[in-house]
Amino acid sequence: MIQIIAGEKGEGKTKRLLEMANAAGKVANGHVVFIDDDNRHMYDLHYNIRFVRTNFKMTRQETFFGFICGIVSQDSDIEQIYIDGLHNIISGLDNAGLEAFITLLEKFSVEESVDFTMIISAKVDDLPENAKKYVI
Repeated sequence: MIQIIAGEKGEGKTKRLLEMANAAGKVANGHVVFIDDDNRHMYDLHYNIRFVRTNFKMTRQETFFGFICGIVSQDSDIEQIYIDGLHNIISGLDNAGLEAFITLLEKFSVEESVDFTMIISAKVDDLPENAKKYVI
């Protein structure tokens, strides 16, 4: 399953994502991972949640997808991954790249039984069609 929280800066997307991650961290049977491009919210997360900081900007969605695959390959008990600020992690991500990334995640989510919730800083109307169906 994929969920997308979309909106412009200042709309409370990160607060909502943190609340969702913390709720999941308290009741999850498997492991929960929170990926961010900085450490600002590391201490806002429940102690059961694994925090992963991307230490570098990625310029292609395939690179970040490989990063996610590496995380999951090290822990087969991961059931949920939360991603704060996809556009901050993948610099220069356009709609074609986002569409390709969503396509990769759709297949991966089913094959590995991992759910994804991510923030995309854009208006819902500006998202590609395959992303709009996941907006919550």
